[in-house]
Amino acid sequence: MRLIRFALLYLALALGANASIAADIDALRALATGDMRKLEFLDAPKPVPDTPFMLDNGAGQATLAMFRGKYVLLNFWATWCAPCRKEMPMLAALQDEFGGDRFEVVTLATGRNRPAAIRKFFRQINVTNLPGHTDPKMAVARKMGVLGLPATVIIDPKGREIARLMGEADWDSDSARAIIRALIAHE
Repeated sequence: MRLIRFALLYLALALGANASIAADIDALRALATGDMRKLEFLDAPKPVPDTPFMLDNGAGQATLAMFRGKYVLLNFWATWCAPCRKEMPMLAALQDEFGGDRFEVVTLATGRNRPAAIRKFFRQINVTNLPGHTDPKMAVARKMGVLGLPATVIIDPKGREIARLMGEADWDSDSARAIIRALIAHE
């Protein structure tokens, strides 16, 4: 029955793809079950800061603006964070399933996370498809009001935060997938 409800909500969102994302917030909230009930959708999207962070393996700096044009699931984490270790493979699975022109999982190691420790962390949990970007001085995290880890923010293609989940979550759930599907179906 739950799968039928997800399918009907997904269809409703897909058919109304030209409507404003703000108008679809209630439908997205309805898709949130289990851990995804912790995902708080904003009533009005808010811009994300242009604060620089370090690209994977020290390849220079960037800002979140480089991801405009697609939905981004931005995960703040750290190598010492046990819940981060548990949810990172689930985020990698979302990237495998949905990653592309319309959606991307972006991981941002916040605080003191040496590149070698990040590579080791990913190797130990068999994650090969997520970036090891870093926010060594926690500048992005501070600007975005991230107070604990893990924290996950969903950003729309215009570069605005539309939802946030504080703490660990089951990103491998039917609910998480239904929410991502509905977002990327949205025009």
